[in-house]
Amino acid sequence: MCIGTPMKIVSCAHGVALAEGRGQTERLNMLMVGELPPGSWVLAFQGAALRSMTTEEAAQTDAALDALAAVLAGGDDTDAHFRDLIDREPPLPAHLRDHLPVHPQGDPT
Repeated sequence: MCIGTPMKIVSCAHGVALAEGRGQTERLNMLMVGELPPGSWVLAFQGAALRSMTTEEAAQTDAALDALAAVLAGGDDTDAHFRDLIDREPPLPAHLRDHLPVHPQGDPT
């Protein structure tokens, strides 16, 4: 499994950025996203910035990685990491909903 991590740009010049995230500092190749100003968020994987992210996307990704770490460590309060899913069914993205069979009443299965 390949997992990218959100990292915040500290400085960037000549196609290389110094970035911090999840307790680590890394030099990132910025050729895929271009140079970004300090404070920008990127999704980093194996020493390269794959794409830019919003602050909200970075926070959501960090929360998901925290949840994964808690589950892998045997934590028993996984609901604490999935509060947005408690008491509701997560909706399917539109491109998947379009492929669901339809009941005679017109509601997807």
